[in-house]
Amino acid sequence: MDFNQKDLDQIAALGISPEEVEQQISRFKNGFPDLNLFAPVEPGNGLKKLSPEELGAFIDLFEKQGIKNELVKFVPASGAASRMFKMLYNFLDGAISAEDSDVQQFFNGLKNFAFYDELVEVLGVDANFAIEARDKKVVEALLTENGLNYGFLPKALLAFHRYEAGKVTKAIDEHLVEGAAYAADENGVVKLHFTVSAEHMDLIKAHIARVKPVYESEFDKTYDISYSVQDKATDTLAVDLNNVPFRKENGELLFRPGGHGALLKNLDAIEGDIVFIKNVDNVAAQWLIKDTVDYKKALGGILVDLQNKVFEYCNQLENFTEPEEELEYEISVFLSEKLGYKLPDSFTKKTSEEKLELLFKILNRPIRICGVVESSGTGGGPFWVSHNDGTQTLQLVETAQVNLEKADQVAILNASCYANITDLVCGVKNYKGEPFDLLQFRDPDTGFIAEKSAGGKVLKAMELPGLWNGAMSDWNTVFVEVPITTFNPVKTVLDLLKKEHQG
Repeated sequence: MDFNQKDLDQIAALGISPEEVEQQISRFKNGFPDLNLFAPVEPGNGLKKLSPEELGAFIDLFEKQGIKNELVKFVPASGAASRMFKMLYNFLDGAISAEDSDVQQFFNGLKNFAFYDELVEVLGVDANFAIEARDKKVVEALLTENGLNYGFLPKALLAFHRYEAGKVTKAIDEHLVEGAAYAADENGVVKLHFTVSAEHMDLIKAHIARVKPVYESEFDKTYDISYSVQDKATDTLAVDLNNVPFRKENGELLFRPGGHGALLKNLDAIEGDIVFIKNVDNVAAQWLIKDTVDYKKALGGILVDLQNKVFEYCNQLENFTEPEEELEYEISVFLSEKLGYKLPDSFTKKTSEEKLELLFKILNRPIRICGVVESSGTGGGPFWVSHNDGTQTLQLVETAQVNLEKADQVAILNASCYANITDLVCGVKNYKGEPFDLLQFRDPDTGFIAEKSAGGKVLKAMELPGLWNGAMSDWNTVFVEVPITTFNPVKTVLDLLKKEHQG
């Protein structure tokens, strides 16, 4: 592309090279290769289902060994919550009426929202009349800067739950509560890291400053809280439908955030041994969090158990110089049954030295333990994926990564009985205690291209390999079934009316 000097200055200001932008344009033209699904996971074949005895044993292991590590709870909390209120914005714009079923559900359930009292205070003396009349001023008071400004605030700062005596908690508060329950180290320190948008940073820091002492006193823990913003250098160029760079009305190139995969840099910068990852909106009212706490500890215990064996094997392989067929076979079985990695047929044709070298390389990678839930719906989730070199690995796959024109791929996709819930416990250091360079373990061929719009014009946008998809493609992976009670996302405001959020 022939970029003008103004373009080059804009690109440089973002911390991106012109070559990277050229590569992005090439991606738009050529697309991303599809993943080749081999099979859905099931208990005993890529999925671990814990018995009550196993659950207790892994919890015990984590409480004895896991807490001796440096633990970090990593919470992607970037962005405004405006998408939660799409239905209400449509109501304000006149696209739907007060007779719409979702609008009626919102007004009928208004008193059950944790933000109800604040909303009434903003509405003043006309509150009851306005609510009964389904008046748009109620929605304006909720969403606009003249009221609660929920259309601008991040999800982290929305009132999610209301408890006895009128106590109201924000989404971010519940992560402090959860952190104290399963992410405290042996010294009682709870490290939390939130990725936030630059425009929300001051608001979030101010809120944490208010509530942190309260929770430290309540749980007798010490919070070590840090923050980061998504690196602008991870933004991606937008193009029109002819793959020509999309320009704003002022002539500038349009760059868009690269999706949650951009947070790989933030995760890579974390100092810790074991990292818990969970989205900011996936929290339940506190009366329901026992399963969450138990299974988070159990996932941590599974990680500790696997690391003990992986580190033992790595130390053995590092010192082996002579052929050792028994060890080769033992590790091969361990990889297939425990770490979601099936070696290709060509492995048997390698020399002993080549085998040992490959086995060491596979073992010496980050590990992720992923909670998944039973799901009867179709879509993305945990699968066995075949690769060009003949290997099969466990991957979290999005529907957009699958060729839906191939009947066999659609059949595998639809046969899945489990869904990804972004519930991960990650081991990010090697057998020597050194941090992995996480950017070396992502697959750059696993991004997404989607149609979006700007200024009323259609455009094509690109997302980087997803944080728990392609960005972790070359991690050793374990899938564990967890109860549905651990999955309570808030994607629309109406989700807050579900029983899981009505504490």
